[in-house]
Amino acid sequence: MKRRHFAFECQGARLAATLDEPESREAAGTAGLLLVTGGNEVRGGAWNGQARFAARIAAAGFPVLRFDRRGVGDSEGTNGEFVSAAPDIAAALAAFRRECPQLTRVAGMGNCDAAAALMLAGGAGLDALVLSNPWTIDDADEEAPAEVVRDHYRRRLADPAAIKRLLTGQVPIGKLVRSLLSALRPSPKAAAGLAAEIAQRLAPFKGPVRFLIAGRDRTGLAFVAKWDKADKRIRTCPGASHSYVEPHAQDWLVAQVLEMLRG
Repeated sequence: MKRRHFAFECQGARLAATLDEPESREAAGTAGLLLVTGGNEVRGGAWNGQARFAARIAAAGFPVLRFDRRGVGDSEGTNGEFVSAAPDIAAALAAFRRECPQLTRVAGMGNCDAAAALMLAGGAGLDALVLSNPWTIDDADEEAPAEVVRDHYRRRLADPAAIKRLLTGQVPIGKLVRSLLSALRPSPKAAAGLAAEIAQRLAPFKGPVRFLIAGRDRTGLAFVAKWDKADKRIRTCPGASHSYVEPHAQDWLVAQVLEMLRG
């Protein structure tokens, strides 16, 4: 695998990018991965996790482009958060195609609000989408969906230390009662707010889509609670946390992405 850095333009701002490629052009496939970062995370990812992930995908024969969107990391411009990331994604895709002219198919991948950004952009001209733990929370004070609360207590009841804290009075009763009542709420019959908006924006997209859910991640579980339960595009990794830091989760994530790239 070889790695190089360059910059491209987006609405008058210079954006920093990193391209990971197979060792030789002959080894490179005609499909590539555009990796979109979430939040204010730089293209290397937390603890360089996205850089390591990109290296594994490139070693399997698929070029990977990572970039800092406007106002984040090494890029110029104003940070408009994920809701304004569509031009950044489109400019990154154009730069990717210029740098790797052999590409005939590019999949986009994002975790958390990067997945929501790809959905809000309607796929941003990409050929396929890998959407991990999409962000669907409208308000920081929004109550967790009942499914998330129930999952939390299922795991707590399997933890002897948590049971001991409950039996010894170390858990505030008021908070416990409120949580248990929220767990009894019925699931929403239809998406609303951001969940409804990303569903509407994604609907016209014609390429293949895969939703990846980390089994222990509240953001991912909140998405599933608000989404169509019958959607066969959803895949779940049991025991995985939000960033798939567990060894088995990292291998699962790589396998899922490679399957999408191989088409």
